[in-house]
Amino acid sequence: MVADTIRLLREKSGFTQSSLAKKLNITRSSVNAWEMGISVPSTQYIVELAQLFRVTTDYLLGVTATTTLNIDHLSIEETHIIYALLDYFKKKHD
Repeated sequence: MVADTIRLLREKSGFTQSSLAKKLNITRSSVNAWEMGISVPSTQYIVELAQLFRVTTDYLLGVTATTTLNIDHLSIEETHIIYALLDYFKKKHD
């Protein structure tokens, strides 16, 4: 499950295995091994991956299927816009 999540997040973020490896200062074969399920990232890399992909470590590890979005850096006005968009999409899917 971690393997698939890493691959999906990497692809959604537009990274190749090589570019992700470079960001993490590891080899491409390490990233490939994670995605193939041959090995699992250490705690250090789970945290770094979560930060890079802006997800929680729980999401990355498959503990929860819910993603989170950190909007702490946004202004109050920008936060209201985000909440309005969320309400719009929720109503659209109800």
